[in-house]
Amino acid sequence: MKAARMHAYGAAEVIRHEDAPRPRPAAGEVLVRVAATSFNPTEAALRQGLLRSFLPVELPYTPGWDVAGTVAELGADVSDLAVGDRVVGRVDGAGGAAEYVRAPAAVLVPAPATVPLAHAAALPVAGLTAWQAVFEHGKVSAGQRVLVNGAGGGVGGLVTQLAKHAGASVVATAGPRSAAAVRTQGADEVIDYTVTPVAKALTGTVDTLLNLVPLDPGEVAALVSLVRPGGRIVSIATPIDVAMPIDIAASGDSSPSGAAAPDVTSLHMVARNDPTDLSALIALVDAGKVAVDVSATYPLSRLAEVHRLGETGRIRGKVLVIPDAAQ
Repeated sequence: MKAARMHAYGAAEVIRHEDAPRPRPAAGEVLVRVAATSFNPTEAALRQGLLRSFLPVELPYTPGWDVAGTVAELGADVSDLAVGDRVVGRVDGAGGAAEYVRAPAAVLVPAPATVPLAHAAALPVAGLTAWQAVFEHGKVSAGQRVLVNGAGGGVGGLVTQLAKHAGASVVATAGPRSAAAVRTQGADEVIDYTVTPVAKALTGTVDTLLNLVPLDPGEVAALVSLVRPGGRIVSIATPIDVAMPIDIAASGDSSPSGAAAPDVTSLHMVARNDPTDLSALIALVDAGKVAVDVSATYPLSRLAEVHRLGETGRIRGKVLVIPDAAQ
């Protein structure tokens, strides 16, 4: 079979489209014929070696944490799936950037019926992150005002839709390339961060801040000042410490200096692989409540190019990567 593999850490060029052994499923596993994987920015960081201290990989390594496809073979002790089933899941470390991938049956769930199978690959990593940020950690509910900082990415689009589905009023930050999509996804107000800093553009405070992008100290300070007393902050990127006094004025921002509002709860989260959460998200997709935003599709042989695009910030929404034989 063909796979995109890296034999060393480094620039995008370390990814090679090459022949690789077709895996065989062990007990409790299935072999999935891959319809698509998708690009996640964290995989670029892994490829560069930035995560090796806590997420080491064995080389050669096949990236691709998302997978959507069809069950091709069953390992022993698998009774909940059958050959031919359309499935989707987060296959941590298993290597979805290939024509076939073996995966634990327990992490796979039925693919949505209302979107093309390949499009389902946009859901596992981004969808689990969004679901847990909004409902589990952000505790977003009807009547709240929520700020989604970084709504233009694959996670941001789903966060915006889920927060709106929960009944919140959503303020989203996005650049010109993403603004129209973010409005379509349900944002009540879109702030173009390339024109005006959000702390200056936003009127009033928010109940919950969902931060999806890296921040410098001045940006942290400005955003914290927007959360009402008793509010919540959830960040999937830069950890935000609300207990530390922050000199906002020293950062060059015109907002008042001082510490965060009292009783603000802040959490830095890493999404866990939870098939129950993924199934709940897929149910909303099939009900027409959540749309899958696929901005581009690339063949597997061009995965290195996708990584380069991701590193330059030229990716909006989710980008799918499809085995060349399926093109």
